[in-house]
Amino acid sequence: MADKRNEEAVNEHIADSNAVDGLRVFWLKHSKKIAAVLGLIVVLGGGYMLYKAFVQKPKIEEALDKSFKAESFFRKDSFNLALNGDGVSPGFITIAKKYSGTPTGNLAKFYAGVCYVKLNQNDKAISYLKDFKTDSKQIQQRAYKLLGDAYGDMGKGAEALDNYKKAAHEFESDQMASADALFSAAYLAQHVLNNKNEAISLYKELKEKFPRTQPGFDADKYLAQLGVYNVN
Repeated sequence: MADKRNEEAVNEHIADSNAVDGLRVFWLKHSKKIAAVLGLIVVLGGGYMLYKAFVQKPKIEEALDKSFKAESFFRKDSFNLALNGDGVSPGFITIAKKYSGTPTGNLAKFYAGVCYVKLNQNDKAISYLKDFKTDSKQIQQRAYKLLGDAYGDMGKGAEALDNYKKAAHEFESDQMASADALFSAAYLAQHVLNNKNEAISLYKELKEKFPRTQPGFDADKYLAQLGVYNVN
């Protein structure tokens, strides 16, 4: 029994020795490539940290500082100045371009889109709002609704309907905004696209999801116009 245990121990030692020898051979054969890869990882990692510390962070802070005046003009409904700046401070157009890749640069696209909607320049509004994306569902919902309005004013009903529906479903916790967007979609389907089935479906959804809002309360009236009565 003892001999068997000794034999197993010897075999394990031989296996371990073979494994070590194999690793040694592998290292000797590929050590330069491994060292180069490890060195590259260190350089890239260090380079990324330096980029974040000395390029990205100052750019983010600068963008925030530069956007202050444009946002001030926006709050005063001075939309041309908000877009183009006053000759000293940049407007949202410049901020969106110069500081792209920063949160402020991204938000500047939203502001620019709103400004162009207010100025009834819907084609330009669409180009900025389409390019805007955010994790803030409430702001994204607003962007989709504005896209729906802009497309609708340009006579692009299908695109308007799609964005109204996106707005309605983006942040349903805000019942008033969601109901308003869903009503816009249903009304558009009924009166502009003449898509009766789509309109009925949307009014029913409005009544079911948001019954305590004014659009939800009014849904029965529009369903009756479409020949649908006694919807529970």
